[in-house]
Amino acid sequence: MANTYKRILLKLSGEQLAGGSDRGVDTKTINWLADELKKVVDSGTEVVIVPGGGNWIRGADFAGEGIELTTAHYLGMMAGIINGQVLMDVFQSHGLPARAMSAVRMEQICEPYIRRKAIRHLEKGRILFTTGGTGRAYVTHDTAAVLYSLELECDIVIKATDVNGVFDKDPNQHDDAEHIPELSMQEALSNPEIKIMDKSAMGLAMDEGVKIIVYDVNKQDNLLKIVQGEKIGTLVS
Repeated sequence: MANTYKRILLKLSGEQLAGGSDRGVDTKTINWLADELKKVVDSGTEVVIVPGGGNWIRGADFAGEGIELTTAHYLGMMAGIINGQVLMDVFQSHGLPARAMSAVRMEQICEPYIRRKAIRHLEKGRILFTTGGTGRAYVTHDTAAVLYSLELECDIVIKATDVNGVFDKDPNQHDDAEHIPELSMQEALSNPEIKIMDKSAMGLAMDEGVKIIVYDVNKQDNLLKIVQGEKIGTLVS
């Protein structure tokens, strides 16, 4: 039986890679993620991953005290590049062929992002980490994820979170929060209680017809079930 999705884009936040810590990376968490992704790749689905950089630095929050906002955004991009390098090494140690490409040119560290070469990596069964955001300031990793999903012809964008999809209010603060299995982009944009991605990313997804699944990254086999067609988390379309 063929998987529902042949090529996916997974958006990971930097905070998820920290494994509950305030800063840095938690290798135990990343090794667990590698095991989860191996199941997906072995099932025949191609994977693009966009890692954020908030576990090192949140660009916009770093501005001030003499640091320009544009510079702060570039620092955030470099934080994402650091995460891509860590993920690539750990994944390869699990027998997962992986490549990291960057929209910010850093040839000594990783390949520059070239669309046709990126697609070739995917066709060869390699997990592809697209890092450095879009290479431009004032654009978030969320928006970069939607852009890369379009350029690389992914079937779906999957947003990793720490809860089972979207709720009508924060389930960590409200015991009566209700799970929403499916909603429209317009509903997600108009409801201030729902925070999936930033508005620029969501607006682009709505304009281009990109579908997003929000799911709990911490539950074993969730991602594999998604690519096989099970209804996990929340579908935003």
